[in-house]
Amino acid sequence: MKQIFLSKLYVVLMATLFTVHSVAQDNMLCVGRHWTEDEANLKMKGFAAEWNNLESWEQRAATIKEGIIKGMKLDQMPKIEGNFNTQITNTRKFDGYIVENIRVESFPGFYITGNLYRPVNAKEKNAAVLSPHGHLKDKRLTHYVQKRCAVLARMGAIVFAYDMVGHGDSHQVDSHNIPIALLLQTWNSKRVLEYLLSRPDVDPERTGITGGSGGGTQTFILAAIDDRIKVSVPCVQVSAHFFGGCVCESGMPIHKSENHQTNNVEIAALCAPRPMLLISNGNDWTRNTPRIEYPYIQKVYALYDAEHKVENVHLPAEKHDYGYSKRSVMYNFFAYHLKLNTGAVSWAPSVNEDFVTILPEEQLKVYTSDNPMPADALKGNKAIMDYLNLY
Repeated sequence: MKQIFLSKLYVVLMATLFTVHSVAQDNMLCVGRHWTEDEANLKMKGFAAEWNNLESWEQRAATIKEGIIKGMKLDQMPKIEGNFNTQITNTRKFDGYIVENIRVESFPGFYITGNLYRPVNAKEKNAAVLSPHGHLKDKRLTHYVQKRCAVLARMGAIVFAYDMVGHGDSHQVDSHNIPIALLLQTWNSKRVLEYLLSRPDVDPERTGITGGSGGGTQTFILAAIDDRIKVSVPCVQVSAHFFGGCVCESGMPIHKSENHQTNNVEIAALCAPRPMLLISNGNDWTRNTPRIEYPYIQKVYALYDAEHKVENVHLPAEKHDYGYSKRSVMYNFFAYHLKLNTGAVSWAPSVNEDFVTILPEEQLKVYTSDNPMPADALKGNKAIMDYLNLY
């Protein structure tokens, strides 16, 4: 009887501790439009007062980076090296590029699904680009993601377009809103990078990442914490007042702790002094980029004498997307910094995408009746979180 009582008491205590922890964590979250634009302007001035030279900035940068890693519990993930268990299927050759369906293991029982785009005239060592995407059902399969990946491949990059958790073929979770979505997506990006670096045909000094909206968040977060990313192009997402409205962007406390407060501008600035292009527009939360976000990041790059390595293309008449005008400036930026072959595509006056063959969604899907999800796949939020022992 005493043992039963103690067991019940233990359960109650653990539940109480979990509730207290969850409440404490929620109090640290900065979600969506956490500040007004006016408040964000003043906050940026306050952040700038925290440092005045390279040494003081790097002390602040170390605190921000630690906040990201601990806030999303990245330091609690299993230690994994290699073991990608890669499966590549349905290889197709087109005008200057190759498309393949690919699956790699993120951690035992959890898989990253996507498409690999490769140049037909590949060199012994090629650039590599990670292509995460934003919030839209099956967005990896859309014509505009296919275009940006195919163009980069034809210019000489090996491009991995991979699913956002809960989208496309990545349906091991119950839904995209799993509490650890931010962790899973960042870990997936890290594993995609490591897979690309494991390939003998990839030059480790020419690696880039780009995505729009939620894919932009994935872009600047990975670049912030992993120096193996050499060039970064976050599109329509870096904002002083907007922290990301989805659990995969702001559902874990990466912006605030008991010891610090930051925002996505400073997280993006952790890319310094590596090349970075901020793409912004006038119809979303990046409308102030030329006046607020970009000047702050420029000052960080100036500490490294690298002002020429950060750029902003602002399109005040455009809306929130990764449309052609935004892709075209990204092509030029990657072509220069990743040493791609601009002569492999035609220009009229900017990159012509007409050569790209747009494949139907079914042909880009990893899982089919002939190629089902692996038998060892973890299924459901509980199974995934139990395996990782993260709550």
